[in-house]
Amino acid sequence: MTLHTTVERAQRLKQLHAQHQPLVLPTVWDVWSARTAVAAGFPALTIGSHPLADSRGTDDHEGQTFEEVIAAVTPIIAAVDVPVSVDLEAGYGQKPADLVAGLVEAGGAGLNIEDTVHSDGGRVRSTQEHAAFVAGLRAAADDAGVPLWVNGRTDLFLHAQDAAGVLDEAIERLRALEQAGADSVYPVGIQDDDELLTAVTGAVGVPVNSTAHPVKHDLERFRRLGVGRVTYGPLLQFALTDSMKDMLRAWAP
Repeated sequence: MTLHTTVERAQRLKQLHAQHQPLVLPTVWDVWSARTAVAAGFPALTIGSHPLADSRGTDDHEGQTFEEVIAAVTPIIAAVDVPVSVDLEAGYGQKPADLVAGLVEAGGAGLNIEDTVHSDGGRVRSTQEHAAFVAGLRAAADDAGVPLWVNGRTDLFLHAQDAAGVLDEAIERLRALEQAGADSVYPVGIQDDDELLTAVTGAVGVPVNSTAHPVKHDLERFRRLGVGRVTYGPLLQFALTDSMKDMLRAWAP
């Protein structure tokens, strides 16, 4: 894919976020799932680390190297004519500039970056450290001349025994990510909590990403709560797994 095409796709992804409230990005993991989602009418996609790892027989939480991830996502991105964002977990131990270079080479239009560093014992980056990493990604994308959409994720709610108890800290972190150049922010683990979602969406000036289950959740609810972006994480793949089991069970010996 040419750099010109990658730039156009990144620009298109930005436009789509402005046009849709929320923008739903089906989370795909291979060429088949990507083409299927596009055929269903979606104008942009995201590749999730968990379903990608499952499809390749490896572990999520940075069970693949960055080079392996880029090799896996390149044909997926090339197989469709819509912008594709890529979940890069915590960065696979790479520097922001190297992540951006690899993603641009693959034709990616955006990325997701989280603060749980699985390659370093599962520690969680501090607010300042995670914001600095996002700022590095933003600067590297600017230097490359590609307006990559940066989705800054935090796992503070996910790790907390009491999600409401870390709300203030999470908002502080999300605001720091926004100031560092994140185009959207992703507080994982609160998709079923209306109060927390409302608090977060009201606290930042960029779109808030929420995880959704394609069957169990309702798009209108997320719209009402002010969510600006929806992705499925591994839940679309999980839902298809359940459906496949139901279809095949009658044929099993």
